[in-house]
Amino acid sequence: MNRTNQYDLLGYAIFAFVIMLAVPSVLGFDGFELNTFARYLALAMVAMALALSWGTAGILNLGQAATFGIGAYIMAMHLKLKNSVNNPGGMPDFMGWTNVDRLPLFWEPFHSLPVTLIAGFVVPALVAGLMGQFMFRGRVTGVFVAIIMLAFLVALQLIFIEEQRYTGGQNGLTGLAPLVLGGWRVDNYSVEFYYLVAGCLITALLIGALVTRSKFGLILRAIRDDNLRVRYFGYDVARYETVVFCLSAAIAGWAGMLYVLVLEFASPTYMGVAFSLAIVIWCAVGGRESLLGAAIGAILVNLAEGRLSDVFVEGWLLILGLMFIFFVIFLPRGLYGLMRSTFALIRKNKPRMESPGRPNPDPHVSKETAS
Repeated sequence: MNRTNQYDLLGYAIFAFVIMLAVPSVLGFDGFELNTFARYLALAMVAMALALSWGTAGILNLGQAATFGIGAYIMAMHLKLKNSVNNPGGMPDFMGWTNVDRLPLFWEPFHSLPVTLIAGFVVPALVAGLMGQFMFRGRVTGVFVAIIMLAFLVALQLIFIEEQRYTGGQNGLTGLAPLVLGGWRVDNYSVEFYYLVAGCLITALLIGALVTRSKFGLILRAIRDDNLRVRYFGYDVARYETVVFCLSAAIAGWAGMLYVLVLEFASPTYMGVAFSLAIVIWCAVGGRESLLGAAIGAILVNLAEGRLSDVFVEGWLLILGLMFIFFVIFLPRGLYGLMRSTFALIRKNKPRMESPGRPNPDPHVSKETAS
């Protein structure tokens, strides 16, 4: 195992220790604080999902919030149906207000929790797969992928807002029932729920690490560096790009489901352009070349926002933009790149120990003295 891998494994171990043991101890198992930090961890998941496609394969997805929002709405639909069993026709309240006669067919499968959990992964991945086939088979690359996904994000958000009869419109889905997992009624202010979210983040990071360290990940990095050369060697570049795009979307949908459990509602703002661009900033701050770095960047930026937004209020978005400009200009590889450079500098300047039996290199010792 090379030194870089050793440092990466050490970083994962320290991160797992901090969020599983240190954070609950520091917060004193306070329900509100744990819920707030669980929100940061859910956002860290969507940041590392973007780093998986952007940092590994060079696919900048400015519409990452689309798959995050789809996963969020899928979980919210299940919880809304659970809270609407006593309503006429078992329909959510907003459907009655908009004169919907019966529950739409696409809502029916979400009565089942297993179907909901599977759909939270599969539906975002399918959407990403369709977009990926369209883009990557057509050899769309670079900034054009970012523009297409941003346009798709805006269109999807408008659909969710305009179709108020089926999605709740601008208000989103509120009044959700608590999730029940195998007889456990999930309390989003409990320490058990915090560990659930933390465990999901660690699992997602491990999955991402296995992907990036495999031959598949090696080919993705080669595609990022020079996709024409990889195509020349006979690899189906479009298929590799589509697969990692789908995997990134599935993890983002997973994060969206957790986010709904944290905040207890789903909103079209989850698919907003500002939110999607914020995900990109989190990756840039932490370092898009590292899944762990992107996750840490998301946590640090959101932690700073929570502490500073009360002071600056409307000015926080300006601060976030200036932060992005700073990192792009001075730290293009983010905090992860800064750490790697620091370790490399330390190793370079570390004095070499003398080998046993080697003559003393002190120039002040004369030959006569040495003899």
